[in-house]
Amino acid sequence: MQVWPSPVVALNRAAARSRLPGADLAAVLREIDDLAPALAGYPYLPAARADVLARLGRSEDAAAAYDEALDLTVNPVEQRFLVRRHAELTSRR
Repeated sequence: MQVWPSPVVALNRAAARSRLPGADLAAVLREIDDLAPALAGYPYLPAARADVLARLGRSEDAAAAYDEALDLTVNPVEQRFLVRRHAELTSRR
């Protein structure tokens, strides 16, 4: 962030922070949500949000976020990944 401050870098930092042992996922989710205005239409925002929501146990919200990411993604490899993550989430219910 010091070298290249941008919303995308902030999102990447938040996603990385979410993977730290003992991470405050609710705080990370707020950080991601705060980036939404700057990253409207950016498919990695709802994808990162979905991942954090899933790990918070908010399956329905996570599924909706995966759907949003899928709507924004045109890359077939990324689409398959998101479909797989969505399916894994719904199979746990």
